[in-house]
Amino acid sequence: MPTNQQRRATAKRKLQRQQERRAKQAKRRRLLAIIGGAALAVAVIVAVVVVVVMNKDDNTSTTASPSSSPTTSEPAGPGGLPPFKPSANLGANCQYPPSPDKAAKPAKPPRTGKVPTEPAQISMSMMTNQGKIGLMLANNESPCTVNSFVSLAQQGWFKDTKCHRLTTSEFLGVLQCGDPKGDGTGGPGYQFDNEYPTDQYPPNSPDLQLPVIYPRGTLAMANSGPNTNGSQFFMVYRDSQLPPEYTVFGTIQADGLETLDKIAKAGLAPGSKQGDGAPVGDVIIQSVLLD
Repeated sequence: MPTNQQRRATAKRKLQRQQERRAKQAKRRRLLAIIGGAALAVAVIVAVVVVVVMNKDDNTSTTASPSSSPTTSEPAGPGGLPPFKPSANLGANCQYPPSPDKAAKPAKPPRTGKVPTEPAQISMSMMTNQGKIGLMLANNESPCTVNSFVSLAQQGWFKDTKCHRLTTSEFLGVLQCGDPKGDGTGGPGYQFDNEYPTDQYPPNSPDLQLPVIYPRGTLAMANSGPNTNGSQFFMVYRDSQLPPEYTVFGTIQADGLETLDKIAKAGLAPGSKQGDGAPVGDVIIQSVLLD
C-alpha cells in the first residue's frame, strides 16, 4: 500500500497539474479576449468608415450643383432678335397683291419679281413738324419691304400724314405712322409678306408667338396679321417686347431718336387710354426723301 509520503507526493503532482491546466485555460481566455476585443475594435472602425463613406456618397449624390439642377428657377426674359441668315431666294420674288381694303389714297404697287439687295443700306430722311428723323433702310435683309417703302416715298404717299399712335407702356415704346386716314385703318391697297425676322423661323413655329426684344432705334412694319404689310410702320424709341412677326426693315439715326424722345416725353393726348393713344399735338410727316 502506498505510504503517506507517496500519497502526499501524488496529491501534490495532481494539484500541480490542475494549476498548470488552470493557468493554460486562463491564458487562453485572456488571448481570446484580446482577439475578440481587437476584432470588435476593427469591426467598430470598419462600421464608422462605412457610415462616413455612405454619408459622403449620399451627400454627393443628392446635392446637385446650381448649374445642373437649380432648386429654384426664374422665368427667362425675352431674348433679342435672331441673327440674320440670308436665304437663297432673298428678294427673288417680291409680290404685292391687292389687299381686302381699298387704298386710303391713290398709290401704285411697286415693281414685282426680283429686286436688288444692293446697296445693302439705303439712307433716307423723314422730315416732320417735330424734327428730322434719319432712316437707314436694311435693303440686304428685307428687300421687298424696302422696295415698297421707297416706292411709296417717291410717290409722295407719306406727305402730310399724321403719326397717329404713340405707345408708352412698360413693354412697348413706339411711334406708329404711315396711315393717311390717321386712325390705323388706312393702307395703300396692296399687301406683302413678312421678311426678317419672321423668315428666320420655320413656318408656323411656336417661337413666332414668343416675345423678343425689338431694340431702341428699330424701324419695323405694322400689320393686321401675318403677311398683311402695307404702308403703316412704327419706330421704336425704347426697347420693346413683341413677337417676331413684325418685319424689321431699318434703323433710326441719332437725330431721329432725339426727335422721337421729344415726342415720347410730351406724352399722350388727353382722352388716350393708359399707355396708348395719339401723341400730344400733331406729329405730321412732311416728306420722306432718299439722301
